[in-house]
Amino acid sequence: MNPATGDLVESFEAHSAAVVERRIAEAHRAALSWGRTSIEDRSRVVERAGAILEAEQEAFGRLMTLEMGKTLRSAIDEAAKCAGACRYFATHAAAFLADEPVRVEGERAHVAFHPLGVVLAVMPWNFPFWQVIRFAAPALCAGNVGLLKHASNVPRCALALEDLFRRAGAPDGVFQTLLIGGERVDALLADPRIAAATLTGSEQAGAAVAAAAGRALKKTVLELGGSDPFIVMPSADVDAAAATAVKARMINNGQSCIAAKRFIIDDAVYDRFSERFVKAVQALQVGDPMDARTDVGPLATAQIRADLHRQVERSVAAGARVLLGGAMRAGPGWYYEPTVLVDVPDGSPAAGDELFGPVASLFRTRGIDDAIRVANRTRYGLAASAWTERPEEATRLARELEAGSVFINAMVASDARFPFGGVKMSGYGRELSAFGIREFVNIRTVRRRGSGA
Repeated sequence: MNPATGDLVESFEAHSAAVVERRIAEAHRAALSWGRTSIEDRSRVVERAGAILEAEQEAFGRLMTLEMGKTLRSAIDEAAKCAGACRYFATHAAAFLADEPVRVEGERAHVAFHPLGVVLAVMPWNFPFWQVIRFAAPALCAGNVGLLKHASNVPRCALALEDLFRRAGAPDGVFQTLLIGGERVDALLADPRIAAATLTGSEQAGAAVAAAAGRALKKTVLELGGSDPFIVMPSADVDAAAATAVKARMINNGQSCIAAKRFIIDDAVYDRFSERFVKAVQALQVGDPMDARTDVGPLATAQIRADLHRQVERSVAAGARVLLGGAMRAGPGWYYEPTVLVDVPDGSPAAGDELFGPVASLFRTRGIDDAIRVANRTRYGLAASAWTERPEEATRLARELEAGSVFINAMVASDARFPFGGVKMSGYGRELSAFGIREFVNIRTVRRRGSGA
């Protein structure tokens, strides 16, 4: 479906049980040989995938925009970011996975990192290339093979990613797409040929995958939702904070787990920040995501828009006040007005749930203790942005905010060089960096004595 118009673009048949079985068997066979291929050869395949992404970033960007509605600018940037991640892991994988010697008297000993085998990736639609590449690039470099169960509303992206690795020279079975619904994931996780799983998505989906994988005693990495705080203290550059806050909330049409969602503003600067923030949100251009002038495109599906509006209505019914927006835009496509809520009461959806769309909630606090308390008053713990020019405040915020990432005087963003993931109901495990590439490996102890040493 094209979310900008609501029109059907193309229909796909789900893969039959026979096709799924054939692909799992092929993945299992590929894992036995791919894991024995040199890391240099594996990395070259990932590097070539990055080169293709770089060369064809506009075409890939248009594909993303057509299927899930992000602005074309941001979609092209996403493809370029994927290319960079491929280059990063192709360059550093060998060092990240090199044997680590351990000094033991009378022995030769080391810790080695060996692939697990077939990794099932259950991926979301909001960053349809980046979410997949940040799993696939390190996993394939490490010698694993990938089975992708992508979100059902981005089938063209899913098939394009399979084709990407084929064109990059990956042997048959090393990276495949399964066009199946979520109800078939449990059976995959029970299959002994699948060694592990990674999921990015909602906490409900994460809990379901964790439970099914747990029954089969399989390793999982989960990157789930967020209700990320954006804190502004009195010493902050309020103009810079407000300008960044708009970008941080509206990134990807507001559909990002690490988008700032709760703006926690000290009373001393609240009025100034609020005035600048609301004015900037009001100036955003909502429209066709293919148009270079558009700042905010449609939401990805009609259901997502309906769910978001229901959360706004429930928050208002509980006592929140709408300063701007708060409505579905009339006409074709799944557009939602950029929205600002204030006076948000505890316990309402806007106070602690994840609102996946262009809706910002403003909170007035007094002092750093109050700011930290409000920031941590959520079941999520993915990422946080905090603005202050006082070093002692920055140190406290970095230490005490319950999040997998804390950015001081900057907008939260994922980066291949740094581990990415959350705490609490935002999941567990890490993607990206040396930490991420080691999530799906057997960390093996090797000790040798006597003539074998």
